[in-house]
Amino acid sequence: MCKDCGCSITDSGATHRQEHHDHSEDHQKAHENLHHNPQLNDAKTISVIQKILDKNDHEAAHNRAHFDSHGVLGVNLMSSPGSGKTALLEALVEVADFRFGVVEGDLETNRDADRLKAKGIVAQQIQTGSACHLDAFMVHKGLHHMPLEELDVCFVENVGNLVCPASYDVGTHLNIVLVSIPEGEDKVAKYPVMFRQADLVLFTKTDLLPHFEYDIQREKQEARGIKPNVDILEVSIKEPESIQKVADWIKFKREMR
Repeated sequence: MCKDCGCSITDSGATHRQEHHDHSEDHQKAHENLHHNPQLNDAKTISVIQKILDKNDHEAAHNRAHFDSHGVLGVNLMSSPGSGKTALLEALVEVADFRFGVVEGDLETNRDADRLKAKGIVAQQIQTGSACHLDAFMVHKGLHHMPLEELDVCFVENVGNLVCPASYDVGTHLNIVLVSIPEGEDKVAKYPVMFRQADLVLFTKTDLLPHFEYDIQREKQEARGIKPNVDILEVSIKEPESIQKVADWIKFKREMR
């Protein structure tokens, strides 16, 4: 459990995704979820966690306004470690006709940011230390190092984790969740809060399907059972046409704003 976020309250985090929601209703739902959680039934604990989420939401709204003022689409990438977030970004730069940069989150090292920079992508690394997710404050600091006036899209590559990132609005407009074939079936069903936040689900490393017992159609049904209107794409970095579909989806969403 993350020492500063209260990871086990992901259901309450799901009520904090958009600043346009009625916050009094959201807070009531959050408290109902916490009340039924035997790990977090202390009033002081609930109060502290609620304050953390409230402050984060306020900063997230500020980040979104910052993106909006520059005409930049913010996209949060979330997945387990090794699902292919960085590889997707490396491949996107080869086909996308929009300019993008990346705020990169990892516990330690600059390796992913260095990989992106080697491809000519503007990237700012955030080392979270012991924190298992990015929050809006970390992203805000990263944005101060991004040339937003030169970008069309800014990706936030979140820490590899299918739990905590779902609870923290970082101020982006869209969420993309990746799930890779080698992770095995059942990730969608096991981590519903994450997939409930998704605007797009990417099934990655699909070139490996012949080597795994993986019913991708059933997994898609699981995802749509959690969020019926979610968009879904299959992706392999060995198939440029699949990367192009992701680029087209992002471009369409940007043009619709």
